[in-house]
Amino acid sequence: MNEYQKTAKEMLEFIEKSPTCFHVVENMKKALAEAGCRELMESEEWKLSPGQGYFVTRNGSSLIAFRLPESSAEGFHITATHSDSPAFKIKESPEMAVEGAYIKLNTEMYGGMILSTWLDRCLSVAGRIVVKGEKGLETRLVNVEKDLLVIPNVAIHMNREINSSHAYNPQTDMLPLYACPDESMGEGKGKGALMKRIAGEAGVDPKDILGHDLFLYPREKGRIIGEKGEFVLSPRLDDLQCVYAAHRAFAESVPERFINVCAVFDNEEVGSGTRQGADSTFLEDVLWRIGEGLGLSRSMTLQLIAGSFLISADNAHGVHPNHPEKADPTNRPYLNRGIVIKYHGSQKYATDAVSAAVMKSICERAEVPYQTYANRSDIPGGSTLGNISTAHVSVSSVDIGLPQLAMHSAVETAGVKDTRYAIDTFKVFFAE
Repeated sequence: MNEYQKTAKEMLEFIEKSPTCFHVVENMKKALAEAGCRELMESEEWKLSPGQGYFVTRNGSSLIAFRLPESSAEGFHITATHSDSPAFKIKESPEMAVEGAYIKLNTEMYGGMILSTWLDRCLSVAGRIVVKGEKGLETRLVNVEKDLLVIPNVAIHMNREINSSHAYNPQTDMLPLYACPDESMGEGKGKGALMKRIAGEAGVDPKDILGHDLFLYPREKGRIIGEKGEFVLSPRLDDLQCVYAAHRAFAESVPERFINVCAVFDNEEVGSGTRQGADSTFLEDVLWRIGEGLGLSRSMTLQLIAGSFLISADNAHGVHPNHPEKADPTNRPYLNRGIVIKYHGSQKYATDAVSAAVMKSICERAEVPYQTYANRSDIPGGSTLGNISTAHVSVSSVDIGLPQLAMHSAVETAGVKDTRYAIDTFKVFFAE
């Protein structure tokens, strides 16, 4: 196993332990604590020390870590990634009986998904619950590590259009099969069966569960594939590949002249417009509180912000082997060929001439290859974190990503080399 494969394997282990955004943040907290960072609370006063690392969370699904240099800082070096991925979210009172023979679960779409990729795949449930505790309400993470659910396809004999023009309806076609009802479930056609299972996993009484944010996730483990182990196949590569690279580089770096900031936001897949999203005040609040904790005036903090730079890292579309015509004629990123710098004339990506030049310079110093991406002019693209974040914190920003195939599929494909490329690039950025 070479260095690239070893790094990719470690990244896949992180993804496997992170089936939801809540688990992403919990695993990051553990890694940051092991790296000597201290947890701060938004509801408490912050007392900061030079050279020390810190982290703060919001909603249990977003996290911002920062490390101070030993001497006075010239600005902030910020990475922004996101913890969420498209999935099916479980609704309240989810059990649905079908002719006394089956129980399925009522779900809804979270984010833009390739629906067909979730069919006939082993699934389970993970997320968080809020329960009555001895001292009030408590939040607990759950992950049912069991092959629990499937969304069965309709046989081709009953749907002859399945391979041509079939459109999936999320309320009828995409509900997962959960169980066959029996006497052990009591009356009510299985009502409450899922919460009973979740309560058992959490070690609580079902009646004490007052709220939940639960999602389906594919049970398939990420793996390295290809003739020579060139590719990575895994759920949630968008954007946990970048999350892993950024937080690992942060933990392994010592700042000299800048305050390092590693921001991981929730809800990017649904527009970022939440209190824990990139379109919230979370990043802005943290930067201002760092200035306050260092005893800086408002003017001095603004000077730090003016001297700052943000790398928004959210995976990019690689040229597809079966549909190369979908890519722009001249900006054509490929797997295993390095960091992708993303451009958009209407500023859905925040990259401009200056920030692109800075990013290319960082890649060159890291001895990491880089590529460029732009949408075909006749295909609209999605937005990401850069321009949303900088609407709240006005810093020079570049949008980048790691090239992948099948973005928003239940299982996605990326290059085995690119995680290592990202870590090396972020380490140079954080060490400057």
